[in-house]
Amino acid sequence: MLRKKTTSTASSRPGLIARAGAKTVDRRSFLAGSGLAIGGLTAIAATGGSVTQASAQTQANTNAEIIKSVCTHCSVGCTVIAEVQNGVWTGQEPAWDSPFNLGSHCAKGAAVREHAHGERRLKYPMKKVGGNWERISWEQAINEIGDGMMKIKEESGPDSVYWLGSAKHNNEQAYLFRKFAAYWGTNNVDHQARICHSTTVAGVANTWGYGAMTNSYNDIHNSKAILIIGGNPAEAHPVSLLHVLKAKEENNAPLIVCDPRFTRTAAHADEFVRMRPGSDVALVWGILWHIFENKWEDAEFIRQRVWGMDQIRTEVANWTPEEVERVTGVPGAQLERVARTLANNRPGTLIWCMGGTQHTNGNNNTRAYCILQLALGNMGTAGGGTNIFRGHDNVQGATDLGVLADTLPGYYGLTPGAWAHWARVWDEDLDWLASNFSDAAFDETSMMNLTGIPVSRWIDGVLEDADNIDQPASTRAMVFWGHAPNSQTRMKEMKTAMEKLDMLVIVDPYPTVSAVMNDRTDGVYLLPATTQFETRGSVTASNRSLQWRDKVVEPLFESKVDHEIIKLFADKFGFTDRLFRNIALDGDEPNIEDITREFNRGMWTIGYTAQSPERLKMHMANQHTFDRTTLRANGGPADGDFYGMPWPAWGTPEMNHPGSANLYDTSLSVAEGGLPFRARYGVERNGDNLLAEGSYTVGSEIQDGYPEFTMAMLIELGWDKDLTAYERGMIEWVSGFRDTRPGSEEVGETSQTGEIPSDYVENVGGVNWKTDLSGGIQRVAILHGCAPYGNAKARAVVWTFPDPVPIHREPLYTARRDLVADYPTYEDKKFWRLPTMYKSIQENDFSEGYPIVLTSGRLVEYEGGGDETRSNPWLAELQQNMFVEINPRDANNLGVRDGKDVWVEGPEGGKVKVMAMVTERVGEGVAFMPFHFGGVMEGVDLRDKYPEGADPIVLGESTNTAQTYGYDSVTQMQETKATLCKISVA
Repeated sequence: MLRKKTTSTASSRPGLIARAGAKTVDRRSFLAGSGLAIGGLTAIAATGGSVTQASAQTQANTNAEIIKSVCTHCSVGCTVIAEVQNGVWTGQEPAWDSPFNLGSHCAKGAAVREHAHGERRLKYPMKKVGGNWERISWEQAINEIGDGMMKIKEESGPDSVYWLGSAKHNNEQAYLFRKFAAYWGTNNVDHQARICHSTTVAGVANTWGYGAMTNSYNDIHNSKAILIIGGNPAEAHPVSLLHVLKAKEENNAPLIVCDPRFTRTAAHADEFVRMRPGSDVALVWGILWHIFENKWEDAEFIRQRVWGMDQIRTEVANWTPEEVERVTGVPGAQLERVARTLANNRPGTLIWCMGGTQHTNGNNNTRAYCILQLALGNMGTAGGGTNIFRGHDNVQGATDLGVLADTLPGYYGLTPGAWAHWARVWDEDLDWLASNFSDAAFDETSMMNLTGIPVSRWIDGVLEDADNIDQPASTRAMVFWGHAPNSQTRMKEMKTAMEKLDMLVIVDPYPTVSAVMNDRTDGVYLLPATTQFETRGSVTASNRSLQWRDKVVEPLFESKVDHEIIKLFADKFGFTDRLFRNIALDGDEPNIEDITREFNRGMWTIGYTAQSPERLKMHMANQHTFDRTTLRANGGPADGDFYGMPWPAWGTPEMNHPGSANLYDTSLSVAEGGLPFRARYGVERNGDNLLAEGSYTVGSEIQDGYPEFTMAMLIELGWDKDLTAYERGMIEWVSGFRDTRPGSEEVGETSQTGEIPSDYVENVGGVNWKTDLSGGIQRVAILHGCAPYGNAKARAVVWTFPDPVPIHREPLYTARRDLVADYPTYEDKKFWRLPTMYKSIQENDFSEGYPIVLTSGRLVEYEGGGDETRSNPWLAELQQNMFVEINPRDANNLGVRDGKDVWVEGPEGGKVKVMAMVTERVGEGVAFMPFHFGGVMEGVDLRDKYPEGADPIVLGESTNTAQTYGYDSVTQMQETKATLCKISVA
């Protein structure tokens, strides 16, 4: 929504558009030549011509060094080719060899070079003194911050310091960050995944085992139907639309888009379903009602591979077309057409984003999506699956690596067994680790085993009465390490919380809104971190593939790489030798490859063990050998591998497992990337069998369902004889049966050929495929064609969740008071250390004073909180104003004119002054605002509060100032897609 342009030229040299204008060239030829199929002209204009197709001749003429990296914006994982001369990044192009972006970039990707040359970067450490920013040295910064934190730890305990991590860290930095928090002694650690896809991870993992995208962007090429609900990939993941449109055009696959707003993605749809915000479960059950009514479900797939579908049928029977229309606003005839389309065009894929996740019952939404795919038999097949588009470049990886308040790396959780596992991986004394935590306990759970406060609720860790919080004292220091606070709701309360802290530390390439939204005069520190183009390491795309970034340029200004900053804090806190026991130090910089190898040695649960640095670098160097649809290498050094070894890539790197491109695909052997559903929930429930029936992967020697593998199971099957002596010795050591950890040398064959103690199985048998540090149990299971994690049914009913069967519940702030009695929210409860309100909010009627439903979302030009992209001159030129979309009927009733300023106020009192965009994109009674803006708060411009020269080019109000309280019943995901507001002329 570009409202005005500057009159100055964007670049001193002529851009591509200007040069193209001097030749006779048609638009199609121009776009083809530029390699920018989607958003091409926008991207080229945005970069002043810095995106070009390099040739050998031009490279020879300029002596440019060509370096591969990965875009730092969304999760598609586009490869960026950087041209570097004399240490300066002079040009870039999209990678034509990459199977992900295929020579394309979006506007953001085309402009990433600016981030590594950004004049508005934070250039050196600073602190606020008497209301003014002062430059300080790194040594002073680390000493002052460290002294303050240790004082807080001594007085209030380690949980009073909150370590907020980032989806912008690479895998190695994310892993090290979580390990660092463990050594500090707290589980108060989290990152952006909490507020974008935590309900996805919880809902999907509890349905079939793993909480991630099941297939890939590329596999959409095989889809015969595409259903997108609560997602706008045309703006949020633009290059992904290449893959969607390929299926639409080549397969004639119908594209169905369900959204409250007619988005740029909806403009491509064959069927646009405008739904009421917050009614996802009702909508999906409405589709499923027609599927069951017409017997269009895949009955044999359900019989063999799904548990609990009968209970789903009972619930779905309540959702007649009339009731669905009452709740969602969607006519029954349209949903019958959608159901028929999905039934007649299989396999179909289902795609969702934050429109489905950011609700108080977001976990119900994500499970309903999964159940629809199970009913249609669309799981475990090419062209099917649940393709969950993650928002940040490494939000998948940071989640996998455990930058979360409820788990250690690899989703091991926080149980004593999980800590014991990672202590073994770290060669650490478990008692010493425990000594760093507070000795307090709540409900007989120690702080070491107690989930921390999620980032969505850090405000309440400060403001809530300390007696109501399950930790020894309130939060007194916050570390925002690569996090935009304006991406979170309740910003007025956040301002108060920031001002109440003893200390606020911001570690980022840019100051972020954290630096200016509060009125503190001291106790604020800014530490300049590098961008990811100034370091190296791995990053995980949404499809679970790992890619390796090479360093493009050395750190700019006085910025430092994140893992070096972690090391400096470890020095201050006195545990450097322990933290880096198995990681080499190159001066103050921990060796990235050593960190990769360390998490390779521990993350058996999700198969992050085979992706060694050497294999990842080999994949990046041979991108051209990978098929653009299957992602499997056809010849070359990586022959047979899937690109990036999408996890799980089982066993050790030496096993050469190819990775698993499409999860739960039984048409392949496990050794070739096939899998059944995971046996994660036991073997029976109320007498019902939870294991698969007559379904198994190709080549499996167990031709039925089976539980997860343990040493006892290997012994029972007689397969333990296939273990090497080293593998057996490691299993014995993990179990405690053996006192010394085995080396890699042979240790003799006595345990395999001679007498063994009668209690051997009892003592050793409990070691399983997740805790065996040798990888032997995984290797042997796969040798016999079996999945290490077992072979079970997906469960449509999650008995451990507040709503075992997903049900519709009205948002806390709902305009439909007539539906509250039938579909109420939850009772207030305490979880994640904090009291959480549901009913006590919903029982108040705000709809008369705040009649318009407020939702939020993304723009193609900006990303996340926007500090980085709004500081980019090429992107700032494209989108200069924060705005609210309002339907023409609402605008006319309120006297609002297009392009004029309005106030948007939420029922909790937060309000924003923004420009009105009168449009039929939103339906009557619905308003939309993007969430990338900051630097203005309730009409007050905060530009003068930024350090000199570090203010973003574009400032604007944050929608989250007006957004309200509301959190998912399982994960504490914030509710940003269905609150209320009122709009008035400014």
